[in-house]
Amino acid sequence: MSKRYDLEQLLLADYDHIWSKNGVSGERIAKRLGDLSKIGLTSQHGVSRVGFSPLEQQAKELVMKWMKDAGMSVTQDGAGNVIGRIAGQDNEADSIASGSHVDSVPEGGHFDGPLGVIAALEVAESWKEQGIIPSKPYEVYVFTDEEGTRFNGGLTGSRAMTGALDMNTQVTLKDVDGLTFEEVLMTTGKTLAGFSQAKRENLGIERFIEVHIEQGKKLEQANLPVGIVKGIAGPSWTEIIFEGKAGHAGNTPMNDRQDALSAASELILYIEKAPSLVSTTGVATVGKIQVEPNGANVIPGKVTLITDIRDIEEHSRDQIVSNVVTKAHEIAPSRNVKVTITEKMRTPPVPIGEEMTGILNTVFDDMKINKEYLVSGAGHDAMMLGAQIPVAMIFARSKDGVSHNPAEWTTLTDCTVSAHVLMAAIEKCMKQ
Repeated sequence: MSKRYDLEQLLLADYDHIWSKNGVSGERIAKRLGDLSKIGLTSQHGVSRVGFSPLEQQAKELVMKWMKDAGMSVTQDGAGNVIGRIAGQDNEADSIASGSHVDSVPEGGHFDGPLGVIAALEVAESWKEQGIIPSKPYEVYVFTDEEGTRFNGGLTGSRAMTGALDMNTQVTLKDVDGLTFEEVLMTTGKTLAGFSQAKRENLGIERFIEVHIEQGKKLEQANLPVGIVKGIAGPSWTEIIFEGKAGHAGNTPMNDRQDALSAASELILYIEKAPSLVSTTGVATVGKIQVEPNGANVIPGKVTLITDIRDIEEHSRDQIVSNVVTKAHEIAPSRNVKVTITEKMRTPPVPIGEEMTGILNTVFDDMKINKEYLVSGAGHDAMMLGAQIPVAMIFARSKDGVSHNPAEWTTLTDCTVSAHVLMAAIEKCMKQ
């Protein structure tokens, strides 16, 4: 771990302190981002804090302390989702809620997820400082395993809570170390029975707004601190396994090979062009691959890869997935290998409704911020809730569009502006 990296001081270096007002503190946001950055800090100044790890739980416990300090009651459900709650004047009403996640990809950045959690907390901190009791309950959520690194399928906590998680499939999953989902749960003090009980028949949430970094360049190009999300692309993750026959690299003739990696490579090259055959907005990625036996002088006998295919239109996304599956089945016999295909996750895209967009439009007008409308190519916990309740997302500017990387950066001024926008939007929701 680096002993010299100080995210808090780096954030404060060019902060415009004019934004520390109305109970929202940029200095507090910087300290909390800095404190979280130390949990899983890497030598490259990134963070590795994957879902269902002790580090993810350590980060949650720190947030739970902050929630209690802000006057919130705190619970953690069987899936590990953390809920901080402020009672409302009408405490029987459904809550207005916000939040995000604190897990990361391996060697990730410090803003993807934590910003949304800390911005949501700033709303509670502001009201506490001003002595405001909201008209309805306000809740802050920290969802478990949004990134999905451990089991190749993200949004785990929000899917568990909304009932979108197939437990029959989930219990069959194993991580890279061969541990089953149940065994991993046990390492975090959770059980399968408790995890299943996280499902809610009624969410008890009226509206949900998530702050997140853009992970793209549009706001930077428009020179704007924040933007309004109009829709969230739906991700589909598929595991594809090619199985051939391992053999000696020197003694096996080229015309007598069952090379699983050659088959996988052919498919990967097809995946690169697959979206453009169907859609102008679709994207497809192979970001994870495992080669066995993985020896320099051994013909690969087995290759496992994960495809991540997304689009803002469900029909075109599903067509791209279908075309990739068909291509894999065509490649396998042509290279004398077997192929096994397992769907890991398929989440519908989520459009943001006119009512929630209208609330953000009004906030931007009131704050005299030019409006930039964005589409999220990344999946977010908000999309799981969006299948049942009105949701919105506020994007904060990302430097160079970089994310899932130690170079991920959003200025403290932009982080604090996003907290002000969130607070204003939450307060408008409270009045409806």
